[in-house]
Amino acid sequence: MNVLKFGGTSMADATAVRQVLSILDQKRKQGPLVVVPSAMGGVTDTLVGAAKTAAAGEANYAEAFAVLETRHLELIRAVVPLQQQSEIISWFKQQLNQLEDVCRGIFLVRELTPKVQAWVLSYGERFSSRILHAALPEEWGRRRYWNSLELVVTDSQYLKAAVDRTETRSRLQKATQEGLDIAVMPGFVAANPDGEVTTLGRGGSDYTAALVAASLWADALEIWTDVDGMLTADPRLVSGARQMDKITYEEAMELAHFGAKVLYPPTLQPVLEEKIPMYIKNTFKPEGPGTLVHTEAERDHSITGLSAIKDIAMITVVGAGMIAVPGYARRVFSALSEAEVNVILITQASSEHSIGVAVAAADAAAAEQALESAFMEELGRGWVSQIRIETDMSVVAVVGENMKERAGLAGQTFAALGRNGVNVKAIAQGSSERNISLVVSQPMLRKALNVLHEEFFLSATRKVHLFMSGIGLVGGELLQQIASQQQFLRDEHATELVLVGVANSRKMLLDPAGIDPTQAKERLIAEGETSDVGTFVARMGEMNLRGSVWVDNTASSVVPQHYTAAFANKVSVVASNKIACSSSQEVYDALRQQSLENRVSFRYETNVGAGLPVMDQLRGLRQSGDRIRKIEAVLSGSLNFIFTNYDASRPLAEVVREAKEKGYTEPDPRDDLSGSDVGRKIIILAREVGYQLEPEEVALKSFLPDSVPAEGDVEEFFTALAAAEPEFATRYHEAVAEGKKLRMIASLNEGKTQVALEAVGADHPTYALSGTDNLIMFYTERYGDLPLVVRGAGAGASVTAAGVFSDILRTQHYWD
Repeated sequence: MNVLKFGGTSMADATAVRQVLSILDQKRKQGPLVVVPSAMGGVTDTLVGAAKTAAAGEANYAEAFAVLETRHLELIRAVVPLQQQSEIISWFKQQLNQLEDVCRGIFLVRELTPKVQAWVLSYGERFSSRILHAALPEEWGRRRYWNSLELVVTDSQYLKAAVDRTETRSRLQKATQEGLDIAVMPGFVAANPDGEVTTLGRGGSDYTAALVAASLWADALEIWTDVDGMLTADPRLVSGARQMDKITYEEAMELAHFGAKVLYPPTLQPVLEEKIPMYIKNTFKPEGPGTLVHTEAERDHSITGLSAIKDIAMITVVGAGMIAVPGYARRVFSALSEAEVNVILITQASSEHSIGVAVAAADAAAAEQALESAFMEELGRGWVSQIRIETDMSVVAVVGENMKERAGLAGQTFAALGRNGVNVKAIAQGSSERNISLVVSQPMLRKALNVLHEEFFLSATRKVHLFMSGIGLVGGELLQQIASQQQFLRDEHATELVLVGVANSRKMLLDPAGIDPTQAKERLIAEGETSDVGTFVARMGEMNLRGSVWVDNTASSVVPQHYTAAFANKVSVVASNKIACSSSQEVYDALRQQSLENRVSFRYETNVGAGLPVMDQLRGLRQSGDRIRKIEAVLSGSLNFIFTNYDASRPLAEVVREAKEKGYTEPDPRDDLSGSDVGRKIIILAREVGYQLEPEEVALKSFLPDSVPAEGDVEEFFTALAAAEPEFATRYHEAVAEGKKLRMIASLNEGKTQVALEAVGADHPTYALSGTDNLIMFYTERYGDLPLVVRGAGAGASVTAAGVFSDILRTQHYWD
């Protein structure tokens, strides 16, 4: 014999019930069946609403009966054979009239007692089970209808009754004596010894089915629902949740207790006692294997699954007077028990200074009142200093049979959450070592579950969520590089890049489901809202995605002002924008410190040398103990391009315009030509060496004449630059006459910095530079008079984007 329970979605409409009948047709060939259906999906809520509306004296309670009548009659006419329809329709209308009469009485007396409420709620399962029984074909043999009101015996707790297991077993076994091929009985409903209707509470139909399976020593219990089985996490919160093929009863109970909706915790106890295998299967994918719950389950992972309970309040009783005084814990739990408040989680520090309990948020006020009453004297005397209530919390449970005696799992759990900025409010672990329970703020629940799921089930895959400001030359190239490398990174390096936000100076677009990099610009134009940097960063925090990285490809002075807000939201920052790191020493130090305090990455490799490994090389030298004595460098790929292509045969202004069109210069080329951009870079290098340096301390020797405006329209600048051509030509010819070339050289020597256009001879390392190359020479104690040289392309959208791309990937290993 097998016992099959079908949930509300499996009984929701004619299509679903036909699928149930198809499953039963296959299963009956394997032996006798007992079928336990829930009410049609949504019917129980309709009944609750009607009863409460009637009790409130609102006449519109009667509207519910039209809905109930329509749904059930449509189902009868669709699935019950025509010759049986008149009988079941007559029965249904008679029962519905009785229900209406009861609700009319509730309306008149304005009272809804638990006894009456249980009677009203019972009709959902009574309707569905009678209709399913009537739909069974005659050729299926002995089709029995078992009335749960006569078979399942309980006490008189009408809405959450306790079952008399002995008497129920006896009555069920007696019912089988008349023989059967298939029996249908309503779940959820029962009766006390006086025949008064009771209900078994939330998940009661599952419990009914488990009682039947255990009482009749069934070969198996099958729970048919609308999911493929038990999953490693709630798929509504964790997109990568996986189906579990097998789990143990104990694991299932832990997961069910902590919110796994597929199972109701009491369901497991009867089948556990009799060691009856239980299958959880999908009505709409009956060919799937489902999940087997039994005594043993082999698996590769230490963790079986994650579960969570939302809407929790954390209540903490705090006081120095509790230390080493026996009885406080007993009084806390006694007070809560008397107030009928269920305790979900308990935690107490070894100092005994506080006791914390997690309860349902709906019970928080009752719990607070009960504890304040219980500890009134201690509160007055100061022995208990406060009873603290924290709401908007959730409990996360990490569950697994293989967690026992496995060192490091708790550390791995907390490290993963810490890396992603999830604060743990309270911790509890039982001595069975099968469960680690954590209390986190409810806004962090989704992030916590995804972080832990990635850590334990997808540990080889790392998801990076990208927000990008600036999608011009560098940003546009970066989008192309991301698009071309996404599959490679996923396959070869188990890293998944997900673009979730883009912005420019006019519009911004955020989509947690992801933005295709190849369509980002088009979507920004079509769907973007008005851009605001503060709002953009605030939305990053609201989205609260793990592995979040904000990429600043702008030259804006406004964007860096929001880096600290991003850090506070646990978002790493990758910046090709040099403004933040070259502003005041105070700002630079604060950014570095805040990124460390928030345990996020702040990377700006492309601030100097575009895609060249300048910053990492410098950090490596210092971290290994070398001392930097001097740096000499050509740090502007754009200026090197300009001066290696300028030979006075065409105006300097023309060469500068070409460099701008190729994307080598800053948006305003004066930043390059004035030497200010190079000045920013040498400041950043000096600070990486360890010097405290303000921008005004850089000796900046501009080669631009006073006739070239330092500010204003860019086209006016080009006109003035062309007019000053004689001066540039003269300087070029003077250098050539001496066998030299013009190079913009930046230097750092014992804390002193300088940027100047110099004529260098053939013996100088920068003489042979060409194109957009940069060259950086590190003179250190270890390298002596022969410097360590880093050379390569130092300008251009592609190499800069590549450097930014590399920084993005490095953020994910920063705290490993």
